[in-house]
Amino acid sequence: MPTHLALLRGINVGGHHRLPMAQLRETVSGLGHTDVATYIQSGNVVFTAGAQRTPAGHATTLREAIERGFGFAPVVVVRAAQEWADVVTADPYPADVEPKTVHLAAQQEPVTADQRAVLERLLREHQEAGGPDHLRVIGTTTYLHTPLGMGHSRLAERVARVRGAGQDQATARNRASAHRLLEMLSG
Repeated sequence: MPTHLALLRGINVGGHHRLPMAQLRETVSGLGHTDVATYIQSGNVVFTAGAQRTPAGHATTLREAIERGFGFAPVVVVRAAQEWADVVTADPYPADVEPKTVHLAAQQEPVTADQRAVLERLLREHQEAGGPDHLRVIGTTTYLHTPLGMGHSRLAERVARVRGAGQDQATARNRASAHRLLEMLSG
């Protein structure tokens, strides 16, 4: 049964950082992992770990292998199966909310106090302006609800701008993808 999930940020988007899923599977297998499977083209990989490492250790090893093989080093976040189950279970928004309007932005390390303060300020400003979006930080994950969709979210745009300007190491998946990845991890 696959035991880990790797989430890569910013691959195969707008023709940049091309990484075909077959080559990503080969790269992960080449690190000694088995039962390697990918989901859609945006960099989601489930695998059974071939070495005893922490999830952060697996993330570093995979990022370095991609840099050697493809010439760029994407953000890589790795979660053990139970950790991903905990992330999905902690989703604070009601189950009946449209899955594509809820996004889970995971990062390898816990959200820092400084990151949390910026996110809370952006949320406060958004709500004071009458915006419909909401976010909540739990552990290593920022949960973002955009009722009108991500493409229409001023809060999501501002969060992305702040994250892009800093050394943010988060990568987001919508609720539908998060649940599908959990199913893959569960066998």
